[in-house]
Amino acid sequence: MPEVRQQLKYTKEHEWVRPTDDTAVVGISDYAQEQLGDVVFVELPAGGTEVTQFETFGTIESVKAASDLYSPVSGTVVEVNAALKDRPELLNQSPYDEGWLVKVKLKDRRELDVLLSPTEYDTLIGSLE
Repeated sequence: MPEVRQQLKYTKEHEWVRPTDDTAVVGISDYAQEQLGDVVFVELPAGGTEVTQFETFGTIESVKAASDLYSPVSGTVVEVNAALKDRPELLNQSPYDEGWLVKVKLKDRRELDVLLSPTEYDTLIGSLE
């Protein structure tokens, strides 16, 4: 069973977000990395890029497929996980810790309210398996 962390919010597209004061860390869920298989490449936006909730902000490629990444929140990218450029496998090994994707300065914290709770996300992935 894929790990679902309690302190995170999730999207139906299997991204997670960990909000702090005015920023949020974004990544893909354990379920997503399991479905993708071995990740071989990640394309992420540059720092300073504006992202919009539920719109594409990058691409992830695995040995099985290429998938779009959807931003769980709107705001400005303030940091990109540079380690993924040389080590995309971090997404498989550590999707919630070392394998984070971007940090976003939040435009509107209320957007977090429409994301899935851990319980709702657990129910979603349970219905997919």
